[in-house]
Amino acid sequence: MSNFTNLTLSPQVLQAITEMGFEEMTPIQAQVIPYALDNKDVIGQAQTGTGKTAAFGIPLVERIQTNVHYVQALVLAPTRELAMQVAEELNRIGQVKGIRSLPVYGGQEIDRQIRAMRTYPQIIVATPGRLLDHLRRRTVRLQNVNFVVLDEADEMLNMGFIEDIEKILEQTPAERQTMLFSATMPEAIRNLAKRFMRDALQVAAPVNELTVSAIEQFYTEAKEGQKFDFLCRLLDTSAPGSSIVFGRTKRRVDEVSEALIKRGYAAMGIHGDLTQSKRDMVMRSFREGTIDILVATDVAARGLDIEGVSHIYNFDIPQDPESYVHRVGRTGRAGRSGQATTFVTPRELDLLRVIERRINRKIKRRPSPSFSEALEGQRRLSMEKLLQIVEEGAIEHYTSAAEALLARADSVALVAAALKMLTKEPDETPVMITEDIPLRSQRRPRPAHTTPHYPRPRTHRDTRGRSQSSYRND
Repeated sequence: MSNFTNLTLSPQVLQAITEMGFEEMTPIQAQVIPYALDNKDVIGQAQTGTGKTAAFGIPLVERIQTNVHYVQALVLAPTRELAMQVAEELNRIGQVKGIRSLPVYGGQEIDRQIRAMRTYPQIIVATPGRLLDHLRRRTVRLQNVNFVVLDEADEMLNMGFIEDIEKILEQTPAERQTMLFSATMPEAIRNLAKRFMRDALQVAAPVNELTVSAIEQFYTEAKEGQKFDFLCRLLDTSAPGSSIVFGRTKRRVDEVSEALIKRGYAAMGIHGDLTQSKRDMVMRSFREGTIDILVATDVAARGLDIEGVSHIYNFDIPQDPESYVHRVGRTGRAGRSGQATTFVTPRELDLLRVIERRINRKIKRRPSPSFSEALEGQRRLSMEKLLQIVEEGAIEHYTSAAEALLARADSVALVAAALKMLTKEPDETPVMITEDIPLRSQRRPRPAHTTPHYPRPRTHRDTRGRSQSSYRND
C-alpha cells in the first residue's frame, strides 16, 4: 500500500493525517485519492470500515479554499449517526488547515442548525430529509458547491431517499465533482450515477473486503423458539467483548434486549422509535463500555461506525445479501479479527445459500453449545480474570487476609470458592420472545404444468333421478 507522503498533499493536510495516526493508505484510499485530487468523478464500492471517509475526506479538505465564505462541499449520509461521525472525521482532517464541517440532521432543533450556518462552514454533512427542509427555507444554498459525496448510497436507496437525493443534486452546479460510495451496486444506484456523474471512474475494495477476510462467519441452525437460549450459550462460551445482536423488527429488539437484561447481561436496544436523546445515551453507553451488547434493527445500525466490535449475532437472518454485508461489516475493522454468527431456521436454509452465493464464501455450520459447555466457558473466563488480577499486581492490601484464610482452609478449596463466586452460571430464567414467521427466499415461479388435459366426469341425474356420469371439457 502507498504512503500518504507520496501524494501531492499540502503540509497542513499531511500534518493532520499524521496526528490522526494514518501511515499507509488502505486499498480504497489508494485507488480513490489520486483520482479525486485530479478532479475526477469516482464511484467507490466499499463498506464502512475500509477507510472510505478518509478516501473522500482528504481530497475534499485538500481542494477546499479557506478564503471564501460559502458552502463548498456537500456530503449526503443515510443516518444522523453517520452524518455526525463523518463530520467529526472531516473536522479532524481539516483541523490544521482550518476547514470546518457541520453535521445537519433530523432530530436536532433546526434553529440551532440555522445559527450554525451563519458561521460559514465549508462542508455540510447532511441527511437528505433535513437538507431538503433547509433548502425549502432557503437557509442553505448549494449554487456554489464544487464537491458532492454520496456516502453509503445503497443504504440511502433502501431508506427511500433516492428521490430526495435527485432533488438535491438538481440544485447543485452541473460542473461539480461527484463521488459516490456504496457497499453494493444495485441498478438504481448505477442509474443515479449515470444521470448525475461525468465519466466516473469505478473502483472497488478487494472482493474479500466486502465481507472482510478477518471475519469468521458461522451459522447455527435453530428453531424459532430455540434462538434465545442458543444466543445466551454462545455469549457464555465465546466471551465476546462488544457485540451487536441484529433483530428484524422493533418489537424483536425490545424483547431480546429486555430478555438479555433479565438473564444478567449488560445490554440495551436501539431502533427508530427511540428519541434522539435516548439513542445518544444508548450509543454512549456502548462506546464507553457501560454495556457489552447492543441489540439493533438494520435501520438503527446503519451508519454506525463503532470501534472494537468483536462479535455480530444475526438473531434473525437478514432479508437480503446486501443487509448481511452491512451487518457483518460492523466487526473486523482495520484488520482486526471478528466473528459473525447467524441463526437460521430450517425453512431459511435456502436464503442462507443465496447469501453464500452473493459473498462467494461458504458460511461454516456451528452447533449450539450445550449447557455444560456454556458453564465451562464461564469458568474459563473466571480463571482468566483471576490470573489477570495477579499479573496486574496491586493486591498487597489483600495478602494478609489471604494468609488468614489459608490458615483456616485448604488453598485449592479457597481458589475453587473464588472461582465459584466469579463464575456467572448459565441463567435459564424464562423469558418471552414472540415467534416470528421465518423468511423464505424468492423462488422462481414453477413452469406451467404440461400434463395432457383430460375431460373430467360430470355427475348428473337422469329423468328417473338416477345418478349418471358424463364427460365434458371445462
